[in-house]
Amino acid sequence: MDKPQWGYWCECWTEDLGKQRRPALLASIDAYSAPQADNWVAVTLRTITPALDAEASDEAWDWLYEGRIQTRRALLRSEPCTVSITQARTRITWTIRPVLFVPLAHRNGSELPACAYDFKPHAAD
Repeated sequence: MDKPQWGYWCECWTEDLGKQRRPALLASIDAYSAPQADNWVAVTLRTITPALDAEASDEAWDWLYEGRIQTRRALLRSEPCTVSITQARTRITWTIRPVLFVPLAHRNGSELPACAYDFKPHAAD
C-alpha cells in the first residue's frame, strides 16, 4: 500500500458491568471492505453463540439475521457501527469505523537524523 486507502477499523471490547473498570480491548483488525468488516463480527458471533445464555444468544442471532443488513448498509454510507451483546455481567461490543489508512514511511534506505543515535537504552531494573 503506497497510497492512502479507505477501509474500516474494527475493535472488540469487553466490559464487566458489575465493576467500575474501563472496558478492555480484546481484539482489533483493519478491513478494506464493508463485507470484510461485518464478516469479522459475524464469524465471531457464530463462534461464541453456543457458549452464550439464551438471551445473549438471541441478541447475537437477531443481529446475524436482521441487524447485519442494517450494519452493512450503514458501512456502505461510511457511517460507524456498533454491535453489542450482554452475557451475564459481561458486555461484548464490536465497533466498526470508516477510516483512511495512510501508509507509513519506512526507515530502510533512509538516513536517520543525528539525534537518533544519541539515545542510549538503559538496562531494566
